[in-house]
Amino acid sequence: MTNYEAGVDPRIDDRATVGYAYTDDGRPTQLGDDARIRSGTIIYQDVRIGDDFITGHRALVREATEIGDSVIVGTDTVIDGTTTIGSHVSLQTGVYVPTDTTIGDNVFLGPRAVLTNDPYPVRRDVDLVGPTIEDGVSVGANATILPNVTVGRDSFVAAGAVVTEDVPPETLAVGTPADHRPLPETLAAENMLR
Repeated sequence: MTNYEAGVDPRIDDRATVGYAYTDDGRPTQLGDDARIRSGTIIYQDVRIGDDFITGHRALVREATEIGDSVIVGTDTVIDGTTTIGSHVSLQTGVYVPTDTTIGDNVFLGPRAVLTNDPYPVRRDVDLVGPTIEDGVSVGANATILPNVTVGRDSFVAAGAVVTEDVPPETLAVGTPADHRPLPETLAAENMLR
């Protein structure tokens, strides 16, 4: 059974599931105006999504997630729940967002970017804490951001970088492990997602 409430003019493909009931007492999913949900996408119950939300095919949004306005969740992207995502955000194809992650406004995560929340996978029992991606951040393709790391406002994470420690605001993070450099003038402009 699915249950959701949608604003004006939702377009939900026949093979998409909105309000997937994983428990008997979950709240209906809330979709804002002009949602576009493509086939194969599954959005759990207990999710709140703003206006102008768009998914690619086969996206997954798990429970207890809050998403702002004008957000794109690309094909094969997974948001594993208990996560907050701001407005004007683009999660490109194959992005992985773990539980307990915070993503600010005007953020771009490139194809196959991976955020993590477990510092010792299956080796130690620890609290899972996802990263915090502050407003205006751009993350390149195939970058990896480790648990409990904050990527500061208006920073740029280069493609393929592995971010193991906090990135200061307006900084370029590049390499494996990522080295912090001054943000080049050519990257100092605001993300154009608004």
